Amino acid sequence: MSDRPPTPSRLEHWDRRMEVPLAVASLAFLTAYAVHVLARGLPGVWHDACLAVTLGSWTLFVVDYLVRLRLSGLAPHRFLRAHPLDTLVVVLPLLRPLRMVNLYGRIQRRHGPRLSLYGRVMVYSGLSVSLLGFAGSLTVYHHEVDAPGATIVTFGDSVWWTCATLATVGYGDVSPVTPAGRVTAVGLMACGLALLGAVTGSFSSWLIQAFTREDEKRADTGRPPGGSPGA
Repeated sequence: MSDRPPTPSRLEHWDRRMEVPLAVASLAFLTAYAVHVLARGLPGVWHDACLAVTLGSWTLFVVDYLVRLRLSGLAPHRFLRAHPLDTLVVVLPLLRPLRMVNLYGRIQRRHGPRLSLYGRVMVYSGLSVSLLGFAGSLTVYHHEVDAPGATIVTFGDSVWWTCATLATVGYGDVSPVTPAGRVTAVGLMACGLALLGAVTGSFSSWLIQAFTREDEKRADTGRPPGGSPGA
């Protein structure tokens, strides 16, 4: 048998080459969209520049998706089933920064000590909540700020509402009134429930394992679970 490592596939090679360009494009997309939404008093030429950056980044996302589809050798419907997140971020490019969570994981595995499963869940959940919250706040503010009867009229209102929605609290003091804002709300609710379940499940599993190890140590030393020396 040969000791040579297996040759990476063309798709793997493409993914490695595109890691940094796609990460930069994701940041550029989110930054340009944020400037376009929040800096409402900027001259029109700057808004046009932001639009050009967002469209250029989106074009790169689409090209990357099509190339990966071609290199995978799968039929389009099979590729869609195998890579649902990739398809989603092409349709909803504001979710593209979530791919940076995977990039962080790859960098951490290559250049740093590997975190435990629970540590990775906490880090990934924190990054996902931050990126989702910021993107959701921008989207809702963009569609709500000029809507008749809107209660979300500042970016601060949008951030507050997004935090309450992701936490599944839902105070109801402010809420979206536009179709786009309500669709965004449904997505944030689903993401909030999923992330909350992942974090809660991971933390519960960690507690169970910690208590199990403690009981095993007590059993090895001849002490009953929950007892104290000399009891």
